[in-house]
Amino acid sequence: MQYLKTYLQKITDRGNVKLAESIARTAEDIGSQHIRNFSFTSHEIGLLFGNVQSGKTGQMFGIMCKAADLGFPAFILLTTDNVVLQQQTLERVRDDMDDFCICGENDSGLFIENSLVKPAIVVIKKNSRMLRLWANVFNSTGFMKGNPLFIVDDEADAASLNTLVNRNGQSSINKYLDSIKNGASSSLYLQVTGTPQAILLQTLASGWHPYFSYYFHPGDGYLGGDFFFPTSGKPECIDYLETIKRPTRNVVIRHLAVSAQILAAGGKVSNCLLHPSVRQAVHQRFADDVIKELNWCVEHINDDFISQLEAQYASLAPEKSDKLSFNDIYKITKELTENEGIKILVMNGKTDVESSEYERGCNFIIGGNTLGRGVTFPGLQTIYYTRTSKKPQADTMWQHSRMFGYDRDPGMMKIFIDEQLYKLFSDINATNNSIIAQVELGIKDIKIYYPIGINPTRKNVLDNKHVEILSGGTNYYPFYPDNDSVAHISKLLTPFSDDEPYYQVNLRFMKEILSHIIASPDFKLNAFLSVIDTILSEQPAGQGILIVRRERNVAQGTGALLSPNDWKLGGTFLNKIVLTMYQVTGKKGWGGKALWVPNIKLPHDTMYYDVCEDNTEA
Repeated sequence: MQYLKTYLQKITDRGNVKLAESIARTAEDIGSQHIRNFSFTSHEIGLLFGNVQSGKTGQMFGIMCKAADLGFPAFILLTTDNVVLQQQTLERVRDDMDDFCICGENDSGLFIENSLVKPAIVVIKKNSRMLRLWANVFNSTGFMKGNPLFIVDDEADAASLNTLVNRNGQSSINKYLDSIKNGASSSLYLQVTGTPQAILLQTLASGWHPYFSYYFHPGDGYLGGDFFFPTSGKPECIDYLETIKRPTRNVVIRHLAVSAQILAAGGKVSNCLLHPSVRQAVHQRFADDVIKELNWCVEHINDDFISQLEAQYASLAPEKSDKLSFNDIYKITKELTENEGIKILVMNGKTDVESSEYERGCNFIIGGNTLGRGVTFPGLQTIYYTRTSKKPQADTMWQHSRMFGYDRDPGMMKIFIDEQLYKLFSDINATNNSIIAQVELGIKDIKIYYPIGINPTRKNVLDNKHVEILSGGTNYYPFYPDNDSVAHISKLLTPFSDDEPYYQVNLRFMKEILSHIIASPDFKLNAFLSVIDTILSEQPAGQGILIVRRERNVAQGTGALLSPNDWKLGGTFLNKIVLTMYQVTGKKGWGGKALWVPNIKLPHDTMYYDVCEDNTEA
């Protein structure tokens, strides 16, 4: 049976030829690089990384089919601890992969009866009770003692990692996942997420750092981070809240105009998302504000409303339909508001909202944490985002930005957001692009960096003993360095005179200089080299600043290495790596040798996260 070929044919038959091609590429790449040569005696872990809401489910299914073709008989598909999401995933597996024996959480009997005659897929929530139940099923049947297990963990950074790593304990979900994968004769555990920060900052010793990472590109028509947060300039779809007198009224009228265009052109749904806070009382206040502004529209439908609708109409540039006349848009918005054809839905812990409630019509959805992982809003065109945090986490913020997806009309997207929050999102997108570039270049020691004020992920899943932070703008140098060849470094630096304040050099040359430094444990040389590699992954011809000084009679271990003038000079370069090379006389320590001592300063206002696998660098 050719499981992958059969699955791809189903996708093609539905008219999704491009999607089928993308899935085939991912499945064949991972199959040939990581599954075909699997030993069937080891326990390995990998990362499948894609953009948020870019179609990772189809990619996961394709990889599972390829694994079945290559001899894996048993699969677990893990979902977040959400009943609706687990059921939706189970139904999708049944629709797409009916050549497998497909088991829900209560189908242990079916799993046992099948006896791995057909490849089996078990769809389970990441819930302690369910994981314990299936750990017992796998153990009692004995099937897995002589068979490999393939685990696909969707949103692997959400609940799977050990939240007690800094308390010398192991969280229950992490413990049961360990038990399941290690209970098989061998296993391949595929972590899947759009926000891999927490996973990449795990240590190898923890058992949860990926052996390999693979990034799959989104398909045609996807609107992602680079659309909303480009490297330069503010796109038309972004409106800063600081420039708007009545933001809720603007949001409401904008969404009415967009909805009129979409619904009149045959679209089924147009959604607006308001994401103000985690607090439920705030959600209700925003819902009341939306109602208030809709009432204002009805009361002023023949006067002030018209001029404000005209302003929004002028900025509409639909790409998926012909733009209606203003009169038609006005007529439809009038019908929507006067005939109560609008739904206002509050999604939080107090209220249960089914996805069917926002699958049709014009809707305003207000909520907090429930708007995050796993929740998809079709036809999402308008977003009002004000949620802030004193210590924002990059992965949480990115998962809450539900704006990404395929079924949006780019010419009618609008994000209402304050300028500082937009800058945070732009910084997160820049780091995402850096991670992608590093993965695609095959860099193993992937570096993550953020501006000061943004944490990459929640602190309780990062091992404090092994995750170090390199601070941009700080001068670092080794207290007890050595050179593998003083003469070789001197030859490299011969063209650079002491008389010149500084030189601009290629970062690759900077790496060559540092490769001849034997650093003491206090100087994280490998981490600095990895940061340089990170920058080179985005800027292949990346430039840095080199300062060279000879015959420096500096005492060892007395504080700052640099002279006040050189310290000040290096500090003027805010956005480049600065490497200062001092040739010390060796008369005041340094083992009595005239050797080269490096001082390195990373770009300012940036925190670089480094995972140390042993305590010599921690």
